[in-house]
Amino acid sequence: MSSASKQEKDNFNKKKANYSLKQAQWSDLYKQEDWWAVWIGLALLGTVFSGVVTKVPKMPKWQGIDLAAAIPFELIPQIALLAIGLGFFFVVGNLAMKGAKGLNIVPGFAVVFLLSTVAYILANSQTAKAIGLGYAFWALLIGLAISNTIGTPKWLLNGSRTEYYIKTGLVILGAEILFNRIVEFGPYGLAIAWFVTPVVIFFMYIFGTKILKISQKSLVIVVATSTSVCGVSAAIAAAAASKAKKAELTLAVGMTLIFTVIMMVIMPLFVKAIGMQPELAGAWMGGTIDATGAVVAAGEAVGDTAGKVAALVKMIQNMLIGIVAFGIACFWVWKVERNPNAPTPGLGELWVRLPKFILGFVAASLLASFVFIPMMGMEQVRDFLSQTKTYRGWLFCMAFLAIGLESNFRELGSQFQGGKPMMLYIVGQTFNLVLTLFVAWVALSGNFFPIPQL
Repeated sequence: MSSASKQEKDNFNKKKANYSLKQAQWSDLYKQEDWWAVWIGLALLGTVFSGVVTKVPKMPKWQGIDLAAAIPFELIPQIALLAIGLGFFFVVGNLAMKGAKGLNIVPGFAVVFLLSTVAYILANSQTAKAIGLGYAFWALLIGLAISNTIGTPKWLLNGSRTEYYIKTGLVILGAEILFNRIVEFGPYGLAIAWFVTPVVIFFMYIFGTKILKISQKSLVIVVATSTSVCGVSAAIAAAAASKAKKAELTLAVGMTLIFTVIMMVIMPLFVKAIGMQPELAGAWMGGTIDATGAVVAAGEAVGDTAGKVAALVKMIQNMLIGIVAFGIACFWVWKVERNPNAPTPGLGELWVRLPKFILGFVAASLLASFVFIPMMGMEQVRDFLSQTKTYRGWLFCMAFLAIGLESNFRELGSQFQGGKPMMLYIVGQTFNLVLTLFVAWVALSGNFFPIPQL
């Protein structure tokens, strides 16, 4: 074969490969779970902001043994419609991804939603509210109880789609991250949330891999991210970016939930006992307690000002989910998993690794901040977000239940490696507490900068 013919053949093969890659990229838009999380999340936001859905059903608070108050009769049809509506979106996505086999999600989805409703009922009892046991705890407990006793049947596992549900919820969360929140708290929140977080992640990764010598680097980064950013949501994003195993994610989530409850109870008592300034107390709790709901509860237990500051710091910190996930994807592609003898991975590999639902998260934030607020006004957008937040709560509850259904104590035990992950969390969270308190004190004590008025 002449050199000219060989060149023509190589060029043809390159064009064919590029064409195939473009075809694959277009098909990803309807065949990948990450993309369906984006489409479903944006569609659910659209149902509220368009006025099609005016009220997403929310489980009421109740006390004693009054089951009629726990789930009022008039609420049952609304919850049934919610289940049908959510089921429609997730089944359509599953059919697009898997063809006719996608229908196997239906029975499992129905049971997961039903058990999630039970978890919500338990979480809304006066006793559970008083001790801070939210829906995440009860959903995980119910799932673990089933998986570690009778075992989770395959048909139920087909509907236990942890990442499918929580990624969709994270897209919805993006709409709650309004850019005006940053303007309200300015550089104070940025210094507390954005300076401390990457330092803590770096410290925990080095401590876990170099000092504790934990072999599973993906486990270390998931624990580090869940500790320093916002718990479960960040853990899911980090797990997707590092391709962590399900057992590693479950372990990180389990530790996060346990310590979130402990910190939510102890930190308000501590700051009130020592008379800590409310702005400082709120910033400290907002930057260290993992779950947004727990942050708000802890802040409000101290006072109105502390509650506002805690919520603002956590919201600003939550914005880092997308940035951190992107950074982890870059680090994993170009450092952790790179073969020294192989060519340097290009941007294409990074795009493949990047969790696509993060794009939906950012898109939802931009739409809410720069389209909906100018069009509708802040008050109207807040009303809509109160409904989309309920959507997110249902999706997260289903995800926690699915985590429990997919988890086994034997598998979790094998991840502990002599207690090293627990030590990683405790040392990392201690470092996080100290550093956050120091930075918050510098920013909000009034000794160096004026205290912002909220």
